[in-house]
Amino acid sequence: MSKDQPRVLVVEDEPAQLEVLAYNLEAEGFSVSRATNGEEALLLIAEDAPDIIVLDWMMPHLSGIEVCRRIKIKPETRAIPIIMLSARSEEVDKVRGLENGADDYVVKPYSVIELMARVRSQLRRVRPSSVGQQLEFDDIVLDAETHKVMRGAYELKLGPTEFRLLSTFMEKPGRVWSRDQLLDRVWGRDLYVDTRTVDVHIGRLRKALSQHGGDDLVRTVRGVGYALG
Repeated sequence: MSKDQPRVLVVEDEPAQLEVLAYNLEAEGFSVSRATNGEEALLLIAEDAPDIIVLDWMMPHLSGIEVCRRIKIKPETRAIPIIMLSARSEEVDKVRGLENGADDYVVKPYSVIELMARVRSQLRRVRPSSVGQQLEFDDIVLDAETHKVMRGAYELKLGPTEFRLLSTFMEKPGRVWSRDQLLDRVWGRDLYVDTRTVDVHIGRLRKALSQHGGDDLVRTVRGVGYALG
């Protein structure tokens, strides 16, 4: 799995519907995890939080509404966008879904093309580099589609790991990332890498960003991690 692939968790108790969703999301370039009930979904989220969740409302035992509520009350998961799927088309149901934390509400039967567009729209908000957007900070411009980085008039030469690190920092300038969070986002949890490796690549990123002069924009927060700006 590419570390740049946005990860989508699909929670749907109907196997055929689950496979259709997974197939179309994978065709769009997403990495897909599957859950067939609310309890399984919450376990998967606790183990490895996805970038976005597509969640069916009507499920046995634990409803989609309850799953949504539990995700949104936890500080570590509340920022994950949730697209709620439901056969309930009444305005009152849509309002209830949104009030319980859903970021978007799609009525069944839905257009797959429209659903994919809504997934990309939510991802654009939380992970702009994953959908090919251009990011800017200070005098740095990162083009996620062409994998080019400019600082002022100069194009910078970055390795793939340094590029992913910079993308992560530029999506949320000022946010302090711990080494473990950077390992998870940049290297992925399926690979054993020592946290000291993060320091090595941060050093390389700093060197690359300053290769034509300019201030060091990567800030070390002692005992915590790193931030941009």
